[in-house]
Amino acid sequence: MTTPKPAAHAAASPTGDPWLLTPGPLTTSPLVKLAMVHDYGSRDARFIAINRRLRERLVAIAGAEGTHACVPLQGSGTFVVEAMIGTFVPAGGKLLILVNGAYCRRIARICETIGRAYACQATPEDVPVDPEELDRALAADAAITHVAVIHCETTSGILNPLREVAEVTARHGRALLIDAMSAFGAIPLDAQAIRFDALVASSNKCLEGSPGMGYCIARTEVLQATKGNAPSLSLDLYDQWTAMEANGQWRFTPPTHCILALDQALDEFDAEGGVEGRGGRYRENCGILVAGLRAMGFRTLLPDALQAPIIVTVHKPADPRFEFETFYNRLSDAGYLIYPGKLTVADSFRIGCIGRLGAEQMHGVLAAIRDVLAEMGVRECGPQLAGKR
Repeated sequence: MTTPKPAAHAAASPTGDPWLLTPGPLTTSPLVKLAMVHDYGSRDARFIAINRRLRERLVAIAGAEGTHACVPLQGSGTFVVEAMIGTFVPAGGKLLILVNGAYCRRIARICETIGRAYACQATPEDVPVDPEELDRALAADAAITHVAVIHCETTSGILNPLREVAEVTARHGRALLIDAMSAFGAIPLDAQAIRFDALVASSNKCLEGSPGMGYCIARTEVLQATKGNAPSLSLDLYDQWTAMEANGQWRFTPPTHCILALDQALDEFDAEGGVEGRGGRYRENCGILVAGLRAMGFRTLLPDALQAPIIVTVHKPADPRFEFETFYNRLSDAGYLIYPGKLTVADSFRIGCIGRLGAEQMHGVLAAIRDVLAEMGVRECGPQLAGKR
């Protein structure tokens, strides 16, 4: 039987690290890694200048100059999502969450934890959120003050109709909060065309920095009115913003090395052509991956029209010889890390298209998958048909 060749990993990754085909953390460039070897003091004038530059560049990516401000925050993406909900939804407000995956459901859990009223409008995980249903929900419930939507739901890789959601929300005079964690930097989002009060994303994902920092891009006039809303000291975006505006410094110890990595990552983002260039490479990655998987007989969860070029969800084969843990471990041995599924509608696994990856890595993981399947004796890659055992 054929086994994956360790040499393929060594040739592909000069550092000896595996390729991370995940939604984050993800593979970073050598220069992004190298940027983190330096130490900066949090009150150093050079470091303060880097923070100012980062905030301006992130606002510019969203096309939000002059109307929005960037508020960075320590922690993973979920930290800044919780900070956005707590800061922008006041104690007397009500959030309508558009749910079609695990990360929308996490927002509901945040609301429960911090004591914010909420309602959910749910669609299946393989169906985009419904702007027409949103229209009806906002018309029927005057208590709803805010709407939360995820641009690309990482549970499935589905792209939600953000422009239509924004138009409906604005027409009803409600505020829109966007989780753009897995889309920002690769899928266009222009604040001049899509009205939102706040948007959050993180330092890794499509910007290809290191994990450890989130940020909120918020409409300045709205941010000014959020004083006293947050139920948390460390997750108070208003307090963080006013402190940084006053002296350019973080309230608490900043993730200095993560910030240096993101500064370098944004240089590489610009050199690649910004959103258009970064998104173009990811779309090529996704196309190679989907075509190769389908050629082997795998079935992807989403049709091409709904598939964001971020992460691809794949139905597990019905072949009884397929066992995910073995599949995962042997791909890892070959130098490729993938992700387990997170769906409730189907058994699945996920393969990411983002990070410092290109066509070579996509073809590499496809070759490794073919070798591992042969080693496992898996001959049929199609999923279990509904109603059959």
